[in-house]
Amino acid sequence: MKKTSFLLAVLIPVVAAQAQQPGTPAIMKESKPGYYQNTIMKDIRAVDESSAPAKTVKRFQADLSGMSFPNKVSLYQQEWRLPPVSQGNTNTCWCFSTTSFFESEVKRISGQEIKLSEMFTVYWEYVEKTRRFIAERGNSAFGEGSEANAVIREFSKYGAVPESAYTGLQDGRKFHTHAKMYNELKDYLEVVKNTNAWNEETVVATVRSIMDHYMGPPPESFEWNGKKYTPKEFFASVLRLQMDDYVDVLSYLQQPFWQKVEYEVPDNWWHSKEYYNVPLDDWMKALKNAIRNHYTLVIGGDVSEAGFSREAQVALVPTFDIAVADIDDNARQFRFSNETTTDDHGMHLVGWYEKDGADWFLIKDSGSGSRNNDEKAPEFGYYFFRGDYLKLKMMEFLVHKDAVKDLLSGSGK
Repeated sequence: MKKTSFLLAVLIPVVAAQAQQPGTPAIMKESKPGYYQNTIMKDIRAVDESSAPAKTVKRFQADLSGMSFPNKVSLYQQEWRLPPVSQGNTNTCWCFSTTSFFESEVKRISGQEIKLSEMFTVYWEYVEKTRRFIAERGNSAFGEGSEANAVIREFSKYGAVPESAYTGLQDGRKFHTHAKMYNELKDYLEVVKNTNAWNEETVVATVRSIMDHYMGPPPESFEWNGKKYTPKEFFASVLRLQMDDYVDVLSYLQQPFWQKVEYEVPDNWWHSKEYYNVPLDDWMKALKNAIRNHYTLVIGGDVSEAGFSREAQVALVPTFDIAVADIDDNARQFRFSNETTTDDHGMHLVGWYEKDGADWFLIKDSGSGSRNNDEKAPEFGYYFFRGDYLKLKMMEFLVHKDAVKDLLSGSGK
């Protein structure tokens, strides 16, 4: 009895202390028009009055008001990158995040600071989607989204250009908008499918004519620093990036670990099987080591959770979701399998910070949610992710292979 009493005396205060720890409060909050409606869509409506007005929606989310977070850029150990750029009214985060990443890689490898054109890559990605749509007789996804390694594919095939050579902006716009263009492309391909008009040359030419109208034709050559280049020449002789040096690292249970697998999401429309799949703890360790060793990364995953705050620009896992200690391979796969984790946004991870034993990461973003603050503030265009959010909700990352040598060798087994 004395032993039991001693255990109870020890355990009861611990349990009581745990019970008294405050949980993350929650709130049903009405979203108000922010940067997207007040700035991006205002610019678009100045040219296109038919664009949809703002809608207010009530959402269940963590109430982070009054809490303190490391949401200042200056706190973070940071790697070089160009300032955040808005993707406007397009679903092309995959290209903006990866282009930003390769800009950082150009700086890291050769010391050059070059702003690259996202829309040059987007243009040719639509062409490649069209080719596969034709080859598969309409049984291939044709959407606005894609994956980070699509940029590798398009760089390798078509080259790259500086933004000064191709912006993709028409009619004096400041922000991209692809809604009308995408709907027109989709409607045209539906006609192609319904009429079995599978002539690749004709279909690709028509798709390109639609894009030329909305984005302008991409350059066949251009001048850079007083010299004329084709996109392929510019990529090979100026950027000097080796596309075989980059690897996508994935972590989920539905495919075997320690080998390359397919990332089974709609935006992987060409069914790439180039994702190196590893257990979650190894995935997190590799990500943290990479940024601490001065390699930036492209991360992709879900930003629709209640712990993702566009007001505070912070992402964390609230206590009412899952305890941080319980985030493991199963918790991650459970959410992916029931589709509460989706592959809906790509971002550029450019810095890290540690506070009270928790890892935080500085995320450069092209979406509008990171811009609901002072446009002149250093935090404009950034998010601050706590490590638990990455661990539970980010599914894969792209990085230079030298950053994950131990992982690729299988030494983490």
